[in-house]
Amino acid sequence: MTQRIFIIWAISSWFRRGPAPQDQAGPGGAPRVASRNLFPKDTLMNLHVYISEHEHFTDFNATSALFWEQHDLVYGDWTSGENSDGCYEHFAELDIPQSVQQNGSIYIHVYFTKSGFHPDPRQKALYRRLATVHMSRMINKYKRRRFQKTKNLLTGETEADPEMIKRAEDFGPVEVISHWHPNITINIVDDHTPWVKGSVPPPLDQYVKFDAVSGDYYPIIYFNDYWNLQKDYYPINESLASLPLRVSFCPLSLWRWQLYAAQSTKSPWNFLGDELYEQSDEEQDSVKVALLETNPYLLALTIIVSIVHSVFEFLAFKNDIQFWNSRQSLEGLSVRSVFFGVFQSFVVLLYILDNETNFVVQVSVFIGVLIDLWKITKVMDVRLDREHRVAGIFPCPTFKDKSTYIESSTKVYDDMAFRYLSWILFPLLGCYAVYSLLYLEHKGWYSWVLSMLYGFLLTFGFITMTPQLFINYKLKSVAHLPWRMLTYKALNTFIDDLFAFVIKMPVMYRIGCLRDDVVFFIYLYQRWIYRVDPTRVNEFGMSGEDVTAAVPVPQASTTAGALTSAPATSASEEATTSEPQEAPPKPAEDKKKD
Repeated sequence: MTQRIFIIWAISSWFRRGPAPQDQAGPGGAPRVASRNLFPKDTLMNLHVYISEHEHFTDFNATSALFWEQHDLVYGDWTSGENSDGCYEHFAELDIPQSVQQNGSIYIHVYFTKSGFHPDPRQKALYRRLATVHMSRMINKYKRRRFQKTKNLLTGETEADPEMIKRAEDFGPVEVISHWHPNITINIVDDHTPWVKGSVPPPLDQYVKFDAVSGDYYPIIYFNDYWNLQKDYYPINESLASLPLRVSFCPLSLWRWQLYAAQSTKSPWNFLGDELYEQSDEEQDSVKVALLETNPYLLALTIIVSIVHSVFEFLAFKNDIQFWNSRQSLEGLSVRSVFFGVFQSFVVLLYILDNETNFVVQVSVFIGVLIDLWKITKVMDVRLDREHRVAGIFPCPTFKDKSTYIESSTKVYDDMAFRYLSWILFPLLGCYAVYSLLYLEHKGWYSWVLSMLYGFLLTFGFITMTPQLFINYKLKSVAHLPWRMLTYKALNTFIDDLFAFVIKMPVMYRIGCLRDDVVFFIYLYQRWIYRVDPTRVNEFGMSGEDVTAAVPVPQASTTAGALTSAPATSASEEATTSEPQEAPPKPAEDKKKD
């Protein structure tokens, strides 16, 4: 799934790059003159911060609106302030207007003026347009709160908060609520780049404001709330009489501002909806927490390992497709496991659709389902029966085992493995279904079936890997397995183990990583005990005895199993009817191939 998400991210990044910079030539072909910052370095300036319910602020005389005034700040000063870093801060409790308590908006208006000037345009003697820079934004944040009406299907009872149930009945399953975070930082970018109007690269162009008359640009003001974690936001309602607010002022370098601006840029794919493409707030929080709390060396190692993980995932995906596409014989492969894999993929797809998961995850799982369906055409002969139609319209698909599967001992061992497996799987499924029905809440019977199957597969899904282990044991061979793909997936599993115990994850996921490790070690053990045998069929349907002809091994020898000591119909029995013949020595090329 990782490489698919990476591909989607790469495509979106291509569209996110924005238009190319415009030509720097003005009317008549004359080059445009580079602009300058209207506030030269070391300019003495004053900071005015106002809080208002209105998006456009004009009430400069209201003392209740003035939140903070800081005089004699020096533009580009990095050494003043309490901590000698050029930063200042102010904290106060805000009285909440009734409109804000009732899900209204509240805005912060920031003005920087050169020393001796005032931001109010009505004070003609103290106001200068080129000496005043203004920026405002909404400081509350609207977040969706979803309510899923669940209950115990047998008793009809629920553990949900009665107030939440009432709000869900009044406002529906999705409610947009105003939230508050007590911190916000005002950054002024210490930058004197000679920007040219129309040539500022995105996303910086939306922050650089040019004066229409002089052509110069105002100092860049940036509201920085990148490090405000979503878990620290809380809803605003009638029970709150005041709101705490800490406003900080700090200078910001150009390159750090570029990083923040790139991170805060909205994707042009927003026509799909914020929740369909962008990462969830919790996922963004996990990245921020990792950046804040993780050791820099461990963080660098994590980034490197993540890149390696993506490469291995892509290679595993590629080799899996190549293996099944070039496979001529099904000797030693569990066909039933392929069908069970399709069933698991469908359950996961229906489950995430029922739970409204992220759109990128839905697309990734859907692609996985298509790949699993394609594998069916490689392990069985699929035909469309046009004489028998479904609902009288669509041809009925028919499935028939391939001859290389029917005529081999693999089918017998595959049936035997799933028969033994059913003795364990079905009782566990019944027990888990009863547990889910008695102790868990669900939206309805359809959701119960999906969540029960999904939880069961997540808990006991590793059991479905055992038929292949059983076939390997019976055939005394592992040459038929796609070892490149298994190796890449195993390396990714070990990487997942690292992430599972370093990053906060559900216990069930950690158990899933551990069980995959155990199964792969069993595969390795089988590869060690079932040594190289010249008569054994490899993954290309060939054996070491056919080096000259390079054709698939006759069916009589494939049914013999992997070793001459295999039970039932062995190659040694057939050899008694003909003259004994010593196997030719194996060339170096075939040894390398094995």
